[in-house]
Amino acid sequence: MSTLTGRAVCIERNGGPEELKIVTVPVGDPGPGEIRIRHKAVGLNFIDVYQRSGLYKLPMPLFLGMEGAGVVEAVGPGVNHLKVGDRAVYAGPTGAYCDVRVMPAALVCRLPDAISFETGAAMMLKGLTAQYLLKKNVPPGGLQAGDTVLFHAAAGGVGLIACQWARALGLRLIGTAGSDAKCALALEHGATHAINYRTEDFVARVKEITAGKGVKVVYDSIGRDTWDRSLECLAPMGLMCTFGNASGPVPPFAPAILAHKGLYVTRGTLFVHLTGRESAQAMADDLFAMVESGKIKIRIDQRYALADAAEAHRALEARTTTGSSILIP
Repeated sequence: MSTLTGRAVCIERNGGPEELKIVTVPVGDPGPGEIRIRHKAVGLNFIDVYQRSGLYKLPMPLFLGMEGAGVVEAVGPGVNHLKVGDRAVYAGPTGAYCDVRVMPAALVCRLPDAISFETGAAMMLKGLTAQYLLKKNVPPGGLQAGDTVLFHAAAGGVGLIACQWARALGLRLIGTAGSDAKCALALEHGATHAINYRTEDFVARVKEITAGKGVKVVYDSIGRDTWDRSLECLAPMGLMCTFGNASGPVPPFAPAILAHKGLYVTRGTLFVHLTGRESAQAMADDLFAMVESGKIKIRIDQRYALADAAEAHRALEARTTTGSSILIP
């Protein structure tokens, strides 16, 4: 039996970044269907903030973090796709803010040699989110080259990947961001237009850009602050895809507000699509191919020590970050 211990970031109650604590935890041997992975890098995501604050309720104590990359140290019975020494990466169950962990192997994939650990940790949850949004959360009939979509928070981790993936698919992506510098970043990564929502009326600009037609899809991780006005940006039969709540949850609404344009609404989440070994590998292979081809470059603008997770959360919540943020154990 392993007597190994490791460091992990834990909260014992919901609250602000000050609730994040580094603790020492026992790390056992992997059981059936499990692996033990030693992290080289860990990704940060806004869902971590939701879980810490209590917007998404999870049992306590809670070990945060949902993506990481590292080296497989041990493999449990029944795991055939990974072996000791493999470079590995995942988006999966909470607990990634640590230096070593035991976890289910089904959602863990081999990391191609051409992709660094830091890039792997920064891209899995965000990249797979961009993948399902643009390829699966689409209106009836799908998205075709030349179609126009609106993507809020286009200079964030998911947003910059979505800008590049949309360009590769031939889509016109209108991005919104909170500063001119962030708008420039979105344009640099493939957005066809960028709107500074602090200085411009994004509804009026979308109507101007689309000659009054509106967009086929709005991808919105902001939530409460953008919901009503995003609906105004949609073309008839368009899709409102809400996949986050950075400004707070969308308030209850009457479905009748969708009737005048026959709109669709979906609440996207990655783990509806990541249902097991086969789906995880297929989605990851698609992402790996895009990154290895150079069509998508993963931008890491913030790096923090594991002990500085609280500082990282403060920056995320203040919306002062661009691209991806990672923790280095």
